[in-house]
Amino acid sequence: GDDTAMTRTAELEEIPDGAWALRGERGLTYADALPDANQAGQAGQADDAPGPVVHTRVDEGVLVVVLDRPKANAIDAATSRELGRVFAGFRDDPSLRVAVFTGAGDRFFSAGWDLGAAAAGEDFEADYGEGGFGGFCELPGRHKPVVCAVNGMAVGGGFEIAMAAEFVVAADHARFFLPETGLGIIPDAGVIRLPRMLPPVVANEVLYGGRRLDASEAERWGLVNKVVPAADLEEAAMELAGRIASAAPLAVEAVMAIDRATRHLPLGEAFGHLRSGDLEAYERMLGSED
Repeated sequence: GDDTAMTRTAELEEIPDGAWALRGERGLTYADALPDANQAGQAGQADDAPGPVVHTRVDEGVLVVVLDRPKANAIDAATSRELGRVFAGFRDDPSLRVAVFTGAGDRFFSAGWDLGAAAAGEDFEADYGEGGFGGFCELPGRHKPVVCAVNGMAVGGGFEIAMAAEFVVAADHARFFLPETGLGIIPDAGVIRLPRMLPPVVANEVLYGGRRLDASEAERWGLVNKVVPAADLEEAAMELAGRIASAAPLAVEAVMAIDRATRHLPLGEAFGHLRSGDLEAYERMLGSED
């Protein structure tokens, strides 16, 4: 962004279908862009004793991770580091095979970066932990899949977290959008990931112009595996995770490793790399007895 990035204005107003309209104006600060996000987490809960913001439970090899920072499930650096510790534990625990990540409530999956923390002085380049922003998106050595259960609006960094997951199930009222360019900044992870996931002209409209995708559009463009009524979201996400968890873990790990190592390669080079003996996960799978 330019020198005015943090003083450019934005106002979000609710429109009848429940989406949000973004209007850039001058006079407010970046922290006004998502009013609900400014109330998120400890910074917005001065009157209440802060409780845990990350909840977990395990169900037959599936780790369920719930982000719980009212009102918008926005993520500050401390929360991101906590998510990173949770997902590092998931990576390192052989009894866990799949993770399901969702937000508390039914309005926001995540509003992304905590603008309240930003307004209080948290730097954009703060330490977000081993796994990067959101805990798992850049976690080294993660060869287990994550299912995002998008229970509401996935905005900015919240949308980028969903992009990083191997699977996405969405409630039918979910919305996905990146408002950053209207605020004089960029969705850095989104700029890298989204053009690899959408046709160029669609990705450009989302990135350059803040186009909002509803759940059905996201499914149509291949950003979402399945759209379900909100009441069925948890069941659908757990059913998908259960199917993956029931597969052979070494085979799942090998598929992830091969995909990551060869997706960018021409077909001939990809097969050559597969057969080179350099893909440890693939070699472990071939050498296993089951």
